[in-house]
Amino acid sequence: MPILTILIVLIVVGVILWLVNTYIPMDRKIKSILNVVVVIVVIIWLLQAFGLLNSLKSLHT
Repeated sequence: MPILTILIVLIVVGVILWLVNTYIPMDRKIKSILNVVVVIVVIIWLLQAFGLLNSLKSLHT
């Protein structure tokens, strides 16, 4: 996956998360949970994009 695509996706996800946090009224706890979930999903996606997740799976087998 090209690095430019990864950067664009990270920027888009960041802007969407910022918009949600800024303009959608939610309880603070819900916003915190949403932020944590998005960060975890992005980290997993990055691990897959760089091929590190597949190499971690092969260590267990």
